[in-house]
Amino acid sequence: MTTSPPQSSGSVTDDRRAVTPVDPARGTRHGLGIDQVSLETGFWKTLQDANSTGTLRHCIDWMERLGWLANFDRVAAGTMDENRPGWQFSDSEVYKLLEALAWEYGRTRDTEIDEIFESLVDRVAAAEDDDGYLNTCFGHPGRPERYSDLSMGHELYCAGHLLQAVVARLRTKGEDRFVALGRRVADHVLREFGPEGRDGVCGHPEIEVALAEFARATGETRYRDQAQLFVERRGHGTLSPIPLLSREYFQDEIPVRDTESWHGHAVRALYLAAGAVDIAVDAGDAELLAALEDQWHHTVARRTYLTGGMGSRHQDEGFGEDWELPTDRAYCETCAGVASLMVSWRLYLATGRSEYVDLMERTLFNVIATSPSPDGTAFFYANPLQQRSESSDVLPDAVNSRAEGGVRAPWFDVSCCPTNLARTLASWQSYSAAIDAGNDDEGDVAVVLQYAAGEYRFELSSGLLRVQVHTEYPHASEVHLKVHDAPPGGAPLRLRVPYWAIDAQVTVNAGPAEQIEPGWFDLRQPVSEGDEIRLVLPVEPRLTWPDARIDAMRGTVAVERGPLVLCIESHDVPGGIVLDAITLDTSASLENEGDGARGRARVLDVVGPADGTPPFGRAPSGRTTSEDFDLIFVPYHRWAERGPSTMRVFVPVAPHVRLSGEDPSAANVEGPTDEP
Repeated sequence: MTTSPPQSSGSVTDDRRAVTPVDPARGTRHGLGIDQVSLETGFWKTLQDANSTGTLRHCIDWMERLGWLANFDRVAAGTMDENRPGWQFSDSEVYKLLEALAWEYGRTRDTEIDEIFESLVDRVAAAEDDDGYLNTCFGHPGRPERYSDLSMGHELYCAGHLLQAVVARLRTKGEDRFVALGRRVADHVLREFGPEGRDGVCGHPEIEVALAEFARATGETRYRDQAQLFVERRGHGTLSPIPLLSREYFQDEIPVRDTESWHGHAVRALYLAAGAVDIAVDAGDAELLAALEDQWHHTVARRTYLTGGMGSRHQDEGFGEDWELPTDRAYCETCAGVASLMVSWRLYLATGRSEYVDLMERTLFNVIATSPSPDGTAFFYANPLQQRSESSDVLPDAVNSRAEGGVRAPWFDVSCCPTNLARTLASWQSYSAAIDAGNDDEGDVAVVLQYAAGEYRFELSSGLLRVQVHTEYPHASEVHLKVHDAPPGGAPLRLRVPYWAIDAQVTVNAGPAEQIEPGWFDLRQPVSEGDEIRLVLPVEPRLTWPDARIDAMRGTVAVERGPLVLCIESHDVPGGIVLDAITLDTSASLENEGDGARGRARVLDVVGPADGTPPFGRAPSGRTTSEDFDLIFVPYHRWAERGPSTMRVFVPVAPHVRLSGEDPSAANVEGPTDEP
């Protein structure tokens, strides 16, 4: 049993490279390829199918409808003018869609998907300039000059997303005209912004992580050198601030190495961190990697929501200060959830530490899975932890405001989230398992990170290890793993035990059950063909208490069930009772209720001042005005699927419980440690 596997300076350099979005040039760990994990049923299979049949085509339809795809046609025809539709970064949505299509094709080998991809490339490629510059918003008649607005123009941001799509294509199909296009775009960036070029950075980080991975995919380190140059240029005030937003918004006020915690615009901060981890790993920069690990730990401990959501401010879509985590005004942008996965995954590959994968699981189930509708054609942009009104102002067949509303919307004026979800769900397999070659004595270790029903195929140095997984996780506790193929002499197998699974057990080949601790569990003997492992991760409902320093959550409690955050919705309370008046009796036990939970609650005595006087009094009554009633908690990822509702994750504790000293968090009045 280990929490941090042994480290090694070795590298995985053989021909077993996986088809995956992230493939470090150095290190001992790499994720399985998207074609090496086959989902058969269950939670993620359902979401991935909705992405394939719903989201991908939905995105194409909206981009066609709004003229974002036609922008490329107009540039190619020389008819672009001042009346270009879409934000200056709308090209990037096309590129994220191309990336999603590339991963989808790599996973399924669906020829129809490949044909759609090729048809979009036809239009994109026709708009490329002779020198490799490719952008429909700048550098054309009636449009601003190239690189005339580095703060808000997003030209390098768009180029970065294009390069990530090129990486996906190169790894799933090989060299083709789209990859050649990407090389020209990357070479243009190097000429314009290299050591002898413009001394600038993009207002929205993205080019850094893209160039780093492009270098890995092509084997050309000059692209990594440029990514490193962009990272080191950050934090020196080269970008012009705009009204109401400081340089912190652009990640340009403090150098990356000197940053204590992520701050400013959440997606910008996380994209930059992901690129910086890539640079630290491939360049062997231990100081930079340590700084980024510290930033992760500080941010997760003090600036991250229970759902894994990041970003507590609407004004700048950004992080607040330490402990600034309002529930009803939580921003928690879906794209920030995607970016958080990107950073945590890279830190896991770099260090092998389980806490990074724990946060990934939390974010996957409670941010990524929350945003899309069941059919994959409507989305949450922001993911608050409390909805005070039954908002129904979402336009069902029109462009919507990006953050407001308690109903999923089909499209947004800034529609970065649908395409970000699409590329993430299309490549989900790549984050579900890994191979760790860190122990020379033991050989490659197969590591199962996320539990889903299907087949995991590990191409180890000693041979093929094929593991069939049967489970209804996260709705059920048991995970059954059966080995169908194994190398001669067997293979080491490592399982992740989530941090919340304090009573987890494992049984091997019907032997005695062994209680295991959260972190990593390494089976004592290599597994061989026919071996069966039964892992039990108790998913019983549990109370989760907020840190006492979070003002907005003090006096409340949340309910979780396994990796799922639960919530209450107005659909499930007796008529006439508003959620603001409900309190949870924490002395009563929680019971399973489907895939949620059932607790006991009362309604507060909310009789207060008369209208026209402030909503404050001399002392709270501490009384409730009802008999106990059942309070139903449902998975947060399903909220608003039954229509507009009020909702909350953190529920006030019943006063009679709190005042009698029965609050189990009383022993932690100073707050827990800063460990996530």
